[in-house]
Amino acid sequence: MKLNKRLKTFVGLWTVLLLIWASTLSAAPQAELIPFWNKSNPANKAKIDHSAWQAILNRYLNSHHRSGINRFNYAKLKANRADKRKLNRYLLSLQKLDPRRYSKAEQKAYWINFYNALTVKVVLDHYPVKSITKIHNGWFAFGPWDDVHAKVAGKKLTLNNIEHGILRPIWRDNRIHYAVNCASLGCPNLAPKAYTAANIDKLLEQAAKDYINHPRGVQFKNGKLLLSSIYDWYKVDFGGNNKNLIKHLLKYANSKLAKRLQSYKGSIDYHYDWRLNKS
Repeated sequence: MKLNKRLKTFVGLWTVLLLIWASTLSAAPQAELIPFWNKSNPANKAKIDHSAWQAILNRYLNSHHRSGINRFNYAKLKANRADKRKLNRYLLSLQKLDPRRYSKAEQKAYWINFYNALTVKVVLDHYPVKSITKIHNGWFAFGPWDDVHAKVAGKKLTLNNIEHGILRPIWRDNRIHYAVNCASLGCPNLAPKAYTAANIDKLLEQAAKDYINHPRGVQFKNGKLLLSSIYDWYKVDFGGNNKNLIKHLLKYANSKLAKRLQSYKGSIDYHYDWRLNKS
């Protein structure tokens, strides 16, 4: 009898923990500024070198895949010790810098490249893996985003710190969601070019167009509008309601898609594919 009571108590506690865990998975992180990083030096005209990251992209990113989704060859990179060292040295070089000493435009490119290169390294360190969501420390974790993977200016950093504590709150540019790549098929493309202060606006515009005009971003299925879950998780960044979200989509949609969006009056469903974007 006592054993049954203990078992029921254990099952009850376990169920509660699972419910809490499930609720945390459905709640996307809010943009909460980390004040330490909100500094810059507009007088500094120095450029940060991202050529090593560009060399990695040139060799291992397939930006012409028939699926329309850029694929990364993790297996090939993992087998190449010289290029693995190149990636590691690039990430170390970024961590030796204090981005606050650079202009805001240079910082924006720095953080996006840092996030994407760091994500590739995280996957690489655990490859083969079916999904980035399987990489994490601890039992009740969903992916590696809250794990510490870097240290810059004496501050430990997680991927979530970079995206939600720096990029989103400082720049308030919803196109950032099309730039940071989570190594998944449902994610916007990993850009084939390293971001720089000079090309960032052009690349962000292209990234938005590519995603919105691809089925994983926006599509109509059985007459119903089906969007990437990114637009649900971060709706606040796209105007906070469906009307403003549609307005954002129309800005980048091709003529055929725009026509359907303009006439659509129904509800919206969301989906996301967490499978790895491997080549």
